[in-house]
Amino acid sequence: MSAHGRAPAERVVVIVLDGLRPDHVRPDLTPNILRLAARGARYRQAHSVFPSMTRVATSSIASGANPRTHGVVGNAFWHFEAFPDRAADTSKYADLARIAALDPRGVLTAETFADRLAQAGRRMAVVHSGSSGSAFLINPRVRENGHWTFSIHGGDHTLTPEANAAMEAKFGPRPAPELPRFAQMTYGTTVFVEHVLAEMKPDLALIWLPEPDTSYHYRKIGSADALAALRHADLCVGRILDHLEAGNALARTAVILLSDHGQITVNEAVPLFETLRAGGFDAATRGAEVSIVGTSGASGEIRLRRPDPALRDRIAAFLAEQPDMGLLFSRGREGGGVEGEAPHTLAFDLLQFGHNRAPDLAFVLRSDAGPDPDGLPGLGRYMGGDVPLMGGMHGGLNRHELATVLVLTGAGIAPVGLLDQPAGLPDIAPTLLALLGIEPAPGMTGRVLAEAFERTPEAGQQAEFGTEESRTEIFETALGSHVQRLERRVLDGRAYLVSGTRIER
Repeated sequence: MSAHGRAPAERVVVIVLDGLRPDHVRPDLTPNILRLAARGARYRQAHSVFPSMTRVATSSIASGANPRTHGVVGNAFWHFEAFPDRAADTSKYADLARIAALDPRGVLTAETFADRLAQAGRRMAVVHSGSSGSAFLINPRVRENGHWTFSIHGGDHTLTPEANAAMEAKFGPRPAPELPRFAQMTYGTTVFVEHVLAEMKPDLALIWLPEPDTSYHYRKIGSADALAALRHADLCVGRILDHLEAGNALARTAVILLSDHGQITVNEAVPLFETLRAGGFDAATRGAEVSIVGTSGASGEIRLRRPDPALRDRIAAFLAEQPDMGLLFSRGREGGGVEGEAPHTLAFDLLQFGHNRAPDLAFVLRSDAGPDPDGLPGLGRYMGGDVPLMGGMHGGLNRHELATVLVLTGAGIAPVGLLDQPAGLPDIAPTLLALLGIEPAPGMTGRVLAEAFERTPEAGQQAEFGTEESRTEIFETALGSHVQRLERRVLDGRAYLVSGTRIER
């Protein structure tokens, strides 16, 4: 399965800091991330996917593809066969398992990098401090693949509960959840460094840290708690880097550090489904008898229980006139084009979102670049919920929700510093496989981030360094009293989402 002759790296370590904004990577907050970046490559233009939600992002990292291919179309999405009265909650393994039992393709309708590793006889270990759903999605076939996943939430949150049993016997009981997640990050990093890296030594090791995302949400993005959580996450990165530097392991190990999305501050709650009901639509976020269902957040879906293009179009026209609506999307028309099937909406294809699990309409509430009380750019609306007003939120197309952190260093990576080529979450899987000398799966649509690789003729990589420059694409369509605009960057035939905005006419 080798694509590149001799593999550039013997092992790959992947570190994910959930929700980290690029403008928070600075010397006073993240000296260890910057220490890592100083010896390798850091991308100025790294982007998430739509919707910019954790489980969608996790699925894109795992599959090397966008939602159009992997089928996880939201942190919550309606699957009528599995859950007739509510949306599936992808943070819960039990909900994902029910979908998997009903769909022979599985929850992820794409091959993952973990599958390719297993086919090549390679080992993989995961230490996950996020939700059980995310721990599942990073390697849905972990047991079949002969791999190992530890979940900070316990053995009933992983398909390899023996991993949890062994770690708790070795390191003591798991810490209870707290905010910020200091103890959970410390425990997870101990498992990762002292067991996974020091003793298991798998071909690929991945750790997922829950901060700063959790504290961004519940303590506000610029709060003292959120910044303390980020500093602690950076200390965990430092422990990992210190271990790899000892004994010169970094010379044989490639490291990929990334975030899955950013966040913006929400300063207004919008009762969208109450507005729909007041407009005469039988709409709600729960209920088996409701004819129009959806999900909430800074973005969400509208789904009809029975196909009705005329009703879909009436809903789209109504939402277009709402002052809090930012962008609306629907399935692409036959023959392609910018507009979706619903008049004046943008096509799902522009988002690489049009899986057969996609809803009738996808919406993004209005946001802008305005500063929050701490001076951080990015303000938006959401539909309320457990995140407090003025807390952090993501899921939409604001450039600060889509902007991510991406650093590569170690074996096979050139010390090139800052790179201006666009990169995205679907690029992670083909890149880490290339570092291990393994071909990507046929369905992987991401690219190998070859511009960051060392140019070594013996590795057979010379031909992969193209000269094409990226370009900007702008798509617009009138939506009610305003124009909705989507901006993408394109390189090597791959499109990366930069921002989606509402422009007043």
